[in-house]
Amino acid sequence: MSESKRLIVLTGSYAEAENEGIYAYELNEDTGSLAKLDGISGVKNPTFVNVDAEGNKLYAIGEATSAEGNKMSEAVALSIDPATGKLSLLNRKNSISAPPCHIQRDPSGRYLILSSYHGGLVGLQAVTDNGEIGELLDEKKHEGQGAHPERQDKPHVHSAFFSPDGKYMMVQDLGADKIAIYSIDADKNELVLHSETKTHAGAGPRHLAFHPNGQFAYVINEVDSSITSFRYDAAAGTLTEVSTVSTLPDGYDGKENTTAEITVSNDGRFVYGSNRGHDSIVVYAVDADAGHLKLVEHVSAEGEHPRHFALTPNGKLLIAANRDTNNIVTFTVDQESGRLKYTGHSTGVSKPVCVKPVYL
Repeated sequence: MSESKRLIVLTGSYAEAENEGIYAYELNEDTGSLAKLDGISGVKNPTFVNVDAEGNKLYAIGEATSAEGNKMSEAVALSIDPATGKLSLLNRKNSISAPPCHIQRDPSGRYLILSSYHGGLVGLQAVTDNGEIGELLDEKKHEGQGAHPERQDKPHVHSAFFSPDGKYMMVQDLGADKIAIYSIDADKNELVLHSETKTHAGAGPRHLAFHPNGQFAYVINEVDSSITSFRYDAAAGTLTEVSTVSTLPDGYDGKENTTAEITVSNDGRFVYGSNRGHDSIVVYAVDADAGHLKLVEHVSAEGEHPRHFALTPNGKLLIAANRDTNNIVTFTVDQESGRLKYTGHSTGVSKPVCVKPVYL
């Protein structure tokens, strides 16, 4: 990294189109403080974003309305001025046929993947050669249901994450208690279902993070507040369950809890997850041989409903977005123990959902 690069945190949120919903902040790595650089309006509920740091571009989801008056998705491309952090709209295109909840970019940079919780859909969207949004190429609708009568009465696709080699895409379906593993047929521009992995009943898989060794994947389960370790067979493109741990303290009987985000430290020694209800970040140590998780600590999220969080590229800070208290907070990370310590810095942001720290 050159000394000229700054650490920018790109943020998505719940917002009406007339209000700012996508933000750029500069993060001071010495103090953990955030300074707003820009905010942009014009997109309804741009809750999740994906950043192409090399191309100085940001991709966001948005809610749109079809010609028939139905709720649907749009994909939005913005440019980021690395000198100022200023955000500028490049273009936007309609996408999958239900409201979106997650956006991902494939490793080649040719495609965006949009997920719809309400529609049980996953879609493949083109990225043009100049980095703008292209056409919707394919859309797959999931089927099935899970054990929970209310939360899992139908499919709820929540996210898509690529295997380390980029060959397969893991799509978490909270409603159907499964992870659908797809490949992309680049000749036909289609999503191809490769295999499916069932989770334990009533889990509600939401997000996934791979261990840097590529042998393990960790899935945070929203409905029953747990994390499941899977062994990943890269050659076969399959996940095999190893073990499951609770994200809550023993004997917890507080308000209803659902989980949200999960990530693995760069060195693979620690896994972090967020609890909404208990309002905490949970830290685990990783057994590098077997992939099991051992509890290290629970730390207050310093706000309510930590919907997303991220480690900085060097792993020294963790940034958490607390939707219901309208704040983004930062923690220092003890990289030997994995433990977190609140920096004392909290930044007011309306209904933040996603934080993506990148060097620009």
